[in-house]
Amino acid sequence: METLTLSTQDPRAIPAAKRIIASGGLIAFPTDTIYGVAADAFNPQGIEAIYTAKGRPEEKALPVLIGDLDQQLDSLILRRDERLSRITAAFWPGPLTLVLQKSAQVPDELSPYETVGVRMPNLAFTLALITETGPLATTSANLSGGPNPVDAKSVMAQLGGRIDLILDGGPTPGPMASTVADLTGPDIKILRPGPISLADMQSAWAQD
Repeated sequence: METLTLSTQDPRAIPAAKRIIASGGLIAFPTDTIYGVAADAFNPQGIEAIYTAKGRPEEKALPVLIGDLDQQLDSLILRRDERLSRITAAFWPGPLTLVLQKSAQVPDELSPYETVGVRMPNLAFTLALITETGPLATTSANLSGGPNPVDAKSVMAQLGGRIDLILDGGPTPGPMASTVADLTGPDIKILRPGPISLADMQSAWAQD
């Protein structure tokens, strides 16, 4: 396939991405860390295409990026409680991935487990994009084991001819691992330490 590149400043960028996602295709775009490659989070064929394009082992679940806290989050998870609402209000958008009980709508191709990892990235263009496309199954826009891409040129070098569209937003800040926290039990569990600590989340939850 031919991989098209459009600037994020191009007025055609988001409409083109929306069409591709709706048709089961793949796009790459800048986030607040690196460039990601994405498909519709509810399209099993699109999700499978990510694994194929990257050469990624299929037993690895894909995280989901969302653009808003209401409709998009609720479509992915079983329920929202007060603890989740307070934590997301305090730390989203930002470097926090939350592991939550997934809804029946979430395909097994996205996560073979009973949970799904969700994050809201802190970049205006990305939020605007996902608001239009809906939740995106997203992972790094590289070949499996390849260097993390921080610009569109690196994405093209690795995934050119494997994906439909690259949205070029210039250089990104580079890899910064988000905190991964499991909220499926009575206690918050940190699965991967990052910028937001357990104490930070406990404080947000405990506030009156």
